[in-house]
Amino acid sequence: MGQRLAIFFFLSFFAAGAARAERTEYIVCVGGPSLHVWEQYKGPIAHDHWWANFVHSARVRTEQLRAQLGPDAMITWLVYKPGYVDRGLQEKQDLIANINSVRDKFHLNLVYFSRGGDVIDYLNNGQARSQLRISGFEYFGHSNRACFLFDYSNVVDSASKAWLHESELKKINRRVFTRDAYVKSWGCHTGESMSRLWREATGTRMWGAIGKTDYSTGELPALSSVGGKWAY
Repeated sequence: MGQRLAIFFFLSFFAAGAARAERTEYIVCVGGPSLHVWEQYKGPIAHDHWWANFVHSARVRTEQLRAQLGPDAMITWLVYKPGYVDRGLQEKQDLIANINSVRDKFHLNLVYFSRGGDVIDYLNNGQARSQLRISGFEYFGHSNRACFLFDYSNVVDSASKAWLHESELKKINRRVFTRDAYVKSWGCHTGESMSRLWREATGTRMWGAIGKTDYSTGELPALSSVGGKWAY
């Protein structure tokens, strides 16, 4: 009997430890939209006719993740707040309140940021990474082949003052990710350069687009360039 009890307690302790080890965080990063003041003369090629291009696509993906990962999984939204404050003034509505409502519906951990370095800071130190590693990271927003552009055409026409450049990726602690972490950028051109440097810096593969992506589908962004494809 004593031996059986010892085995029982050992297995119980092992199972509890395994359960703790399996707890992870899935991060969805959302960039800000462009402003009408910069885009109004660009006609049909103007960016972000709808303020929620990135928020809506992130919401669609989050609904998938919640169904896949379960109600108790930790899903974090990192949102570039200044972009939605500025766009809210243009729209004459409280866009932060709208984003907060997505948090409440899907039981998210919502973290606002205001500069590119904040994203790296959160990846490295936003949680106790020895206990809560990152099992997924997905980006919804403007980008080019070398950079996440969090405020593209928001402060400066057709440019950005808040970004995460591929040269900064080496600042990410590669131990914060699980071995099988899923990483994807839904922005334009990421697969042409940034994906390669992401893997060199973190040891995880980041899927990215060769060519442009289209956020106007009402669902997840779609490849929109001739010959476009997803690559890492």
